[in-house]
Amino acid sequence: MSDAAAIDPADRDALIAAARAAMAGAYAPYSRFHVGAALRFADGTVVVGSNFENASYGLSLCAETVAAANASQQGHRAGLVAVAIAGGPLGVPGAVVAPCGRCRQVLAELASLGHTDPLIIATGAHETVDMRLSALLPLAFGPANLRT
Repeated sequence: MSDAAAIDPADRDALIAAARAAMAGAYAPYSRFHVGAALRFADGTVVVGSNFENASYGLSLCAETVAAANASQQGHRAGLVAVAIAGGPLGVPGAVVAPCGRCRQVLAELASLGHTDPLIIATGAHETVDMRLSALLPLAFGPANLRT
């Protein structure tokens, strides 16, 4: 599903550039696969994150999760409108990178706080795929499921 018109083209390009730049901050000594994520909020704020690996692989953090935690710490818990992700071996963009399942859930939680369905911009070296988070994670489990 292409929904690039939902974000201004200049803002979209800047968000992709921010995700690609965030790749440089990755700590990926094991996979050598650097990922950067950039989250754009309704007020124009962009918050970035990069992956942070751990020798105990299960403790590694994806770029999207780091960006979501950074955003929360900075007080951005509502109004998520778009997310760009870029990644590749040794920090060079390769094939299109989309959020893993865990990150889809983390982004869904953040989006639910502002009742948004953000545009996900999955980028690669030569291709970009735009889709809504709801298309990536249909029937997402969230805060509403815990209310009685």
